[in-house]
Amino acid sequence: MKKLDIQIENHPRDRVEVILPDGMAISAPRGTAIGTILSVLEGSQIAPIMGAVINGDLRELTYPINMDAKVIPVTMEDADGARIYRRSVTFLLEAAFEELYPDEIMTVDHSVASGGFFCQISGGKVLTELELDALEDRMQAYVDADVPFERSQVPLEKAIAFFEQNGQTDKVRLLKYRQKDHLVLYKLGRHQDYHHGYMVPSTGCLKWFELTAVGQGFVLRYPRRSSPTKLLPMPSYPKLLATFRQYGDWLTRLGIDSVGALNDAIIEGRIREVILVSEALHEHQIAEIAERIARRAKETRIILIAGPSSSGKTTFSKRLAVQLLVQGISPYPIELDNYFVDREQTPKDEDGQYDFESLGALNTGLLAEHLSRLTAGEEVQLPKYDFKAGKSGMGDVARISTDQILILEGIHGLNPKLLPTISSQQTFKIYVSCLTQLNLDRQNRISTTDSRLLRRIVRDARERGYSALQTLQRWESVRKGEKQHIFPFQENADEMFNSATVFELAALKEFAEPLLRQTPHGTMEYIEAKRLLAFLQWFLPIDTSLIPDNSIVREFIGGSILREFKIWKNGN
Repeated sequence: MKKLDIQIENHPRDRVEVILPDGMAISAPRGTAIGTILSVLEGSQIAPIMGAVINGDLRELTYPINMDAKVIPVTMEDADGARIYRRSVTFLLEAAFEELYPDEIMTVDHSVASGGFFCQISGGKVLTELELDALEDRMQAYVDADVPFERSQVPLEKAIAFFEQNGQTDKVRLLKYRQKDHLVLYKLGRHQDYHHGYMVPSTGCLKWFELTAVGQGFVLRYPRRSSPTKLLPMPSYPKLLATFRQYGDWLTRLGIDSVGALNDAIIEGRIREVILVSEALHEHQIAEIAERIARRAKETRIILIAGPSSSGKTTFSKRLAVQLLVQGISPYPIELDNYFVDREQTPKDEDGQYDFESLGALNTGLLAEHLSRLTAGEEVQLPKYDFKAGKSGMGDVARISTDQILILEGIHGLNPKLLPTISSQQTFKIYVSCLTQLNLDRQNRISTTDSRLLRRIVRDARERGYSALQTLQRWESVRKGEKQHIFPFQENADEMFNSATVFELAALKEFAEPLLRQTPHGTMEYIEAKRLLAFLQWFLPIDTSLIPDNSIVREFIGGSILREFKIWKNGN
């Protein structure tokens, strides 16, 4: 047997080696921070590096490398990198705000589609233009000084005492339910807080931000992943802002403004009442929408419903149909999926794959013709699309009476190019989305995208047999389609319906956690699953049997009475 040249060293090597995805190897002294090692890539990266995946786990740039490792840089173009940047620039805002306005309380409310967080001050105070400029200048001074974010791990009891001393009751309530006995705190200037995830090493990394006055608050603007080193123009979004404000009023009525307050309600046995009031608020709004449509019944013949993935459009459509029947209006559903063009005519994306989410994937000319003829009382031969063959064939023969109204549900419902030849007076457009405004605490918001993703993971597993891994693998593509085909048109809606419920994450918890735990280590999806699991740990579970069988939440966890509900057609 051939002898191998084996050498045994009594002491570990002084240097370690980092291997990048392209095979590049970087050697550095043992204990060097990964951010320092990756700094050799500056100038060669398209986007700034915010973190790194080290041997399968996401780490901060301050993480020391003590052994050879496979490393994937995480930039602002990546979901995790964008989160690190947003989290850090929010912390920067809080530190500057605390210095300038120590007696005021600021809340980070919700995200803005162009890149930003809407913030407001308790008590109705609105910052003047000069005050907002001063706040932005203080933030910029921190950036120019490149001040480090100081990280420390403290016992949970000490952290709770600190927040209690500072009057931050929302954090105290939340931390009562923390399962670990310690907490990681970050410090910048006099400001110290816990943010749910990693931060950048120092303020010098936060070069792109702006504060813009909006309504009764202001928006902290930051770059989107698609343009990581510049701010996108911020469009006006009064309808979406009003929808968020309405949901905030709902939370006030329920007496639940944070996850800690929700957990208190669960422990105190008040969750049944919380669920009933939440569902009643939904039903009330759906009834109001139906009444508004009824008032316009002479002009409105088509209802268009659009919204992003897992926003509860299916259940909303059926509950709206019930309320329309109460108003004496018989809805007739038209399935947009039946208007797909033949497979070979489907547009392709930049990767050469069929783009089924493109408006060009639909035969909009035929759709407009059929809708015009139906609303005129004519008989129409509807198409039926064969998804397996990729061909359009003949479907039902349809005719609607004068007391009927057409309902179309699909991602392009608010796009004016869907029905360019049909008068807008004949349509009633509804935007449906899960716009949760329940925060972990005043500074740590719950992402509406995370709520929808958890909904989808649970539903995909139950209805399609997908693993969490498979759903997570598809999610980036889904999000890309939403940003292109849905979000730009949301303000075109005549009405917005917020499908979020204050209790749903506590309900989804027991279904989502076992699915997420099966995501294999070593995949990028494992990092996302780990993040979602850490997020769900803040919620106490609830008895899902308390949720009504017509709830939108039932669309995802199962048991919906509306699953088999069929809207009447032609009076049958």
